[in-house]
Amino acid sequence: MSLMNRSDTLKSASLLDELSVLSRAFVYPASPVAQNGDLFFLVRNGQDKQLAVLSRNMPDAVLKGGAAPSTSHDVTYGGQSVHLAFFVLDAATAAAMRKILGWLQPQTLGLRKSAGCGDRLGLATPGHVQAIRACGAMAPIFAQQSIREMARTQRSPQQVVDEAMWGVFQEGWHEGYGADADHLKTTEDIDRCVAAGFTFYTFDPGVHVGHVEGLSFDTLPWDKLETKPSDLLANYASQFDAATVKHAMLKYGRAIAHVTYLYRYLQGAMKGRPFEVEVSVDETEQPTSYAEHFVIAGELRRMGVEWVSLAPRFVGRFEKGVDYIGDLHAFESDCAAHVRVARHWGPYKLSIHSGSDKFSIYPIVSRLAGDMVHLKTAGTSYLEALRTVAYGDPGLFQKVYALAHDRYGEDRASYHVSADPARAPGPKLEGFAEPDRLAAVLDQFDARQMLHVCFGSILAVYGDRIKAVLKQNEEAHYVNLRRHFNRHLESFC
Repeated sequence: MSLMNRSDTLKSASLLDELSVLSRAFVYPASPVAQNGDLFFLVRNGQDKQLAVLSRNMPDAVLKGGAAPSTSHDVTYGGQSVHLAFFVLDAATAAAMRKILGWLQPQTLGLRKSAGCGDRLGLATPGHVQAIRACGAMAPIFAQQSIREMARTQRSPQQVVDEAMWGVFQEGWHEGYGADADHLKTTEDIDRCVAAGFTFYTFDPGVHVGHVEGLSFDTLPWDKLETKPSDLLANYASQFDAATVKHAMLKYGRAIAHVTYLYRYLQGAMKGRPFEVEVSVDETEQPTSYAEHFVIAGELRRMGVEWVSLAPRFVGRFEKGVDYIGDLHAFESDCAAHVRVARHWGPYKLSIHSGSDKFSIYPIVSRLAGDMVHLKTAGTSYLEALRTVAYGDPGLFQKVYALAHDRYGEDRASYHVSADPARAPGPKLEGFAEPDRLAAVLDQFDARQMLHVCFGSILAVYGDRIKAVLKQNEEAHYVNLRRHFNRHLESFC
């Protein structure tokens, strides 16, 4: 029996050495996998990665659907004459591999405790996998990006899914993962993400969450809500007085109708394929009260919407890239109330949006919610990429920081942040020449937020150079990510 059929030896040092010699490239140690007598593995030559395939069959017959090898030649392997082919990591190759290796296909995760690992550069998934593997208790979403972030990073939904998939393949993660199309607001956004193979859809009806002043309960879109005002009030009469219910519906009624519309559209677009939904009402000025959460969940249930997680707007401030700002006792009381609602109408998970770096609340959430948690992170991985740049190319980091100083006033407009450039180190970073001191800039509150929210402007100018530094310092990048995510996950493991 050849090594192509012996899964117990696929990670052996001797095999990896042999594959490296045959391919004349570095072989990622966790990537080799045998399927139907063929051997698939990921290689790196310089900064370029390729899929390598050893097969008795002609290369075109192994990967179908438009995937064609960039090069191929005959080699002797295991005493046999076989074909060694290399494929670029494009969309056609990714699609073909998902058909061959089912564990590369994004899946639904259900009610398992989970973590979303956003990646704005398409290079972070191996580090995310290493952190999730060390935790052992969190189901991962490795492909996660909002439509807003895709626009700012100039990535397509398909790129987000494919780049995460290659990270999964590189690290040999066979345990399943999800793909989150985050903060969807329109059916057009849904269509793009369905076509790319996302399995998790986060609906953001924030623009439909209203201030109640000047609004009339009787003029809510009752046709879209498919009920009568009197019937709705009667449904909650045993829990709340009429004024409380009316206030909740004035604030969230239009959002409930919009989520229902998006959910039903998604049902049709998926054509029977499995999917799951998260409802997000967190990006609003005012917190979501216990009563408001109760009414939101009750009305969505009545309308036939099914979801696995819901993100309320908690008390306190969940600003980008920094720890929770607020009274921890008040947060604990608020979180406990939301857990009670999630248990009553679910169970479903409470989703912690802008969840990056909120280290002070993780133990509270874990203790109160148990497994009913989805922790959503995004920009913190980008900041760890910049930490790697600070060591790998200090001059580039200084230029990135100067640009953030210049762009922050405009780029902050779509975020809830409070950084003040006057409190941060100056734009030229005088006295910060040493890499350790440059990296420490990322731990200063105001500088950290500036770098976080200016990612679109920074990547538009320096994106290619940042990616080149990360590829040159690949292992250091993964170490930084793993160490940082271990801090995020340890309370939940």
